[in-house]
Amino acid sequence: MSGSAPGTSMRSYQLTGYREPLERRDDPRPEPAGDEVLLAVEACGVCHSDLHLADGYFDLGDGRRLDLTGGRDLPFTLGHEIAGVVVARGPGAAGVAVGERRVVYPWIGCGGCPTCDRGDEHLCAAPRALGVTRAGGFADHVLVPHARYLFDAGTVAVARAATCACSGLTAYGALRKVAARRAPSPHLLLVGLGGVGLAALGLAPSVVTGAVIAADVDAAKREEAAARGAAWTVDAAAADAAKQVRRRTGGGASAAIDFVGSPESAAFALGALAPGGTLVVVGLFGGALKLSLPLLPLKQLTIRGSYVGSLAEMAELMALARAGAVPALPIDERPLVGAQAALDDLRAGAVLGRAVLRP
Repeated sequence: MSGSAPGTSMRSYQLTGYREPLERRDDPRPEPAGDEVLLAVEACGVCHSDLHLADGYFDLGDGRRLDLTGGRDLPFTLGHEIAGVVVARGPGAAGVAVGERRVVYPWIGCGGCPTCDRGDEHLCAAPRALGVTRAGGFADHVLVPHARYLFDAGTVAVARAATCACSGLTAYGALRKVAARRAPSPHLLLVGLGGVGLAALGLAPSVVTGAVIAADVDAAKREEAAARGAAWTVDAAAADAAKQVRRRTGGGASAAIDFVGSPESAAFALGALAPGGTLVVVGLFGGALKLSLPLLPLKQLTIRGSYVGSLAEMAELMALARAGAVPALPIDERPLVGAQAALDDLRAGAVLGRAVLRP
């Protein structure tokens, strides 16, 4: 049975021009049709990907850019870490009831290509991702195309639950890739201790075995990681940072996950690996990686990427969250009107954990 929310307007803070401040807009509230579900947004995390989308490009290094301005019309509503309450359903929607609180899986594909058929909607070449190509959660309402993208977070606080959709899922997807291979040593190096890196630190005991080393250039973030269970920390900016890791581990880390994705962070992570080790690159800071090719075969190194996670991985993550196996991130709750300030602070590196907008 369908339900509807009172009122007809929707408030959002939208991108009206690339590299321009967000602007408030008041538009008619969308009415769900078919299988669609309308949520009143209770929380939406602010992610580094929102910065790249607001800029309109990824930095590929050497003066090259990957254009991100296609696939959406401006004005556009960013925000993909979304949790809220179901307030209306289309006539074909099933599996969710009005009044239920849900976390949104935003990495939605076209639903009809081979990539989507094998369960990798997040890698679809024609995505319908919320906050990327479809209107997202920097608003007080969001339209979700189907109830299968909605997950129960149990008793997890709503601001924390919202972060599962990207920082949590991205961390979990990367950790799963590390856990899937035979490790030559029992050490995992996490590079970059922002929201995703800290999420990985908290999730690691549920996914991988061995000691976790946490690295960042920011002393406050290293202190936070130490308080959250890192075996030890290292200043990633130190000239001998990689040597420190190799010496203390007796040869290097079996795997490293780079949550920054810069030339410096990737070079440090590669230099800290043991023979047979794996580097998983998650971060999208930008730039180009320069490496000595003979080291790949001589040390039998593996380099691979990891992008958010699949719908099945989201289900696994939310099961862990409901079971209390996902430690809380530091959350900086802000009103929706503070969306642009949250982006500015994130760009300046002034956010510990995750900034979350609360409409």
